[in-house]
Amino acid sequence: MALDLKPAPLDEANQAYFDKCMEKLGFVPNVLAAYSFDLAKLNAFAGMYNNLMLAPSGLSKLEREMIAVAVSSVNRCYYCLTAHGAAVRALSGDPILGEQLVMNYRAARLEPRQRAMLDFAVKLTERPHEVEEADRAALRKVGFSEQDIWDISAVTGFFNLSNRIASATDMRPNPEYHGQAR
Repeated sequence: MALDLKPAPLDEANQAYFDKCMEKLGFVPNVLAAYSFDLAKLNAFAGMYNNLMLAPSGLSKLEREMIAVAVSSVNRCYYCLTAHGAAVRALSGDPILGEQLVMNYRAARLEPRQRAMLDFAVKLTERPHEVEEADRAALRKVGFSEQDIWDISAVTGFFNLSNRIASATDMRPNPEYHGQAR
């Protein structure tokens, strides 16, 4: 990271979180390490991330990761494309899908539901002022509920924020992501 911010001593809960990352992933994601200079910011980031990406939702974990990648592709966020591209490869079992979403989600052969979801997320990223009822209606037409539309919007918004922080600070992905699920 381009900013010289020293990590704060981790409290018990954050130490347990970092230990869980080591146990499950074999490393602590650099984004968490980057936020560790301020435990309040780390807690807010991790809480929102875990709620949006891991909590029960009408969106599958794969669909949420697909949104992360499509948004990050628009924003050209190296960190998130690498980390979440790896997640798409792992969750889908399809390394080609992960690469297609990184480069251009429109090249992927997606189900109508997934295509509508990504079309909405990309429009909300590129042209939020143009989102209107017809866009929400298109999501309902392919089976998304009102809560699902909220979740698509929230994941999109979160990754727009995360992409900007990662780009502004030159946050770099852990090297392990590059080789995962290939």
